[in-house]
Amino acid sequence: MRRSGARGSTGRPDARADQRTKRSTAAVGAVTILTFVALLYLVELIDQLSRHSLDANGIRPLQADGLWGIVFAPVLHESWQHLAANTVPLLVLGFLMTLAGLSRFVWATAIVWILGGFGTWLIGDVGSSCRPTDHLGASGLIFGWLAFLLVFGIFVRRMRDIIIGLIVMFAYGGVLLGAMPVLGRCGGVSWQAHLCGAIAGVVAAYMLSAPERKGRTSRNAGTVSRPKT
Repeated sequence: MRRSGARGSTGRPDARADQRTKRSTAAVGAVTILTFVALLYLVELIDQLSRHSLDANGIRPLQADGLWGIVFAPVLHESWQHLAANTVPLLVLGFLMTLAGLSRFVWATAIVWILGGFGTWLIGDVGSSCRPTDHLGASGLIFGWLAFLLVFGIFVRRMRDIIIGLIVMFAYGGVLLGAMPVLGRCGGVSWQAHLCGAIAGVVAAYMLSAPERKGRTSRNAGTVSRPKT
């Protein structure tokens, strides 16, 4: 019993266990993102072999059958070049997302996927000089992950997440210009998906930071000084 207590008091076993947990989280995150990106390449291969028959399943704004695009659009790409342009941001931002925990990553991705997709369905034709439009690609998801990483550290006030947010800002902050509205253009980059994805990312970060925010509120309430009477 005393040996156990002595080892526990040094904190070394806990430190080693914490390091193993971090390595395990990173490994699982890397495998998860690599698998997802590999799936995108498989889908694009099928699309190419079928003469782009899958591309008809994108988000078509304000059309009832276009709602299915919310589910399918993030895994569909117009060409190999389109997918290649998204690959590095998907790998980098996706991996960083998993560092917040796999469960949190899954929920954040689901929120961005659905909420961002629905927003694109609502405003996807805004500013376009040719209609109807068909929105494809994982860039909405990328912008959602980017926005999540930028603000999550602010919400949870945890140094590690703040540092990740700063790194992402310096590396990819300029990409956010792709969410600026561009009017009167036919085709090209879907700023609507970028904008809606980014908004959904902020919403996801706020929702999923609730445990930390509530814990901070409870701690602050417990430390409020009360004058003696």
